[in-house]
Amino acid sequence: MLVDSHSHFDAPEFDADRREALARARAAGVTRQVVPAITAASWPKLREVCTSDTGLFPAYGLHPMYLAEHRPAHLDDLRIWVERERPVAIGECGLDFFVDGLDADEQQRYFDGQLRLAREFDLPLIVHARRAVDAVIASVKRIGRLRGVVHSFSGSPEQARQLWQAGFLIGLGGPVTYERANRLRTLARTMPLEFLLLETDAPDQPDAGIRGQRNEPGRLTAVRDVIAELRAQSPDEIAAATTRNAERLFSLPSD
Repeated sequence: MLVDSHSHFDAPEFDADRREALARARAAGVTRQVVPAITAASWPKLREVCTSDTGLFPAYGLHPMYLAEHRPAHLDDLRIWVERERPVAIGECGLDFFVDGLDADEQQRYFDGQLRLAREFDLPLIVHARRAVDAVIASVKRIGRLRGVVHSFSGSPEQARQLWQAGFLIGLGGPVTYERANRLRTLARTMPLEFLLLETDAPDQPDAGIRGQRNEPGRLTAVRDVIAELRAQSPDEIAAATTRNAERLFSLPSD
C-alpha cells in the first residue's frame, strides 16, 4: 500500500472525474492521500472532498504563492479551523523566492504564523520551499520544536541533512523520474530511507511517463518504481518504508 503525501485532490482539475481518479489510485495501491490547502477560500471545499472518502486526509494552510488572496485575519481563521477540524497537518505553507512579485517579508509573516500554530497544536507542517530552503531551515530552527515535510524537495544534500536534523522529512515526486534530474536522483539513491516520503503533487508535476499531462495520485507508482531502481531495492521495500514514514509523521490510521 502507498500513501500520496501531497496531492491537491480538491483541485478543479478533478471535478469532472474525481471518483474515477480515486478508483484508479486505489487500483494502483494508493489507498491514502494527504490533501493540503492553498488559500482560506479553499478550505470548505477541501473539507467536503476529504469527508467523501476515508482515505483522504486534509491539511489546512496558506500557500506563499497565493499571497494576494491572504489576509492577516486568515491566520486567526486558521487557528479556528485547526482547533475544530483536527487536520493531520498545517499546510501547504512556506516560502517561494522563485516567483517575481511575492513580497518576502509578507511571506515570512504568514509562514511564521503557521509555524507557531503547528508548534502550539503539535501538528506536522507541509512546507513549500522554492529557492528558499535555507530561509525555511532558518525559520524552523528559530521557532523550534517543529516537524514536518518539505515537499517537492529540490535542495542540496547538506540542506537535506539539516532538515532531517530539524525533524523534517523530504517529499519526492514526479521530478525525480526525469533522467536529467541528476542531483535529485543522487539524493534519492543515497539518502536514508527513514526520511523519505512519496508524493505526486497532483494535478501538477507529472512524471516522465505522462509529461505534459494532468497528474493524478495513481501515478505515485511511477515515482516509487524509479526510486526503487535508483536504490537497487524492490518497489515493495520502498512502498513499505515510505508508508511507515507517512503514518508516523501524520499519525495516519493503518489500512
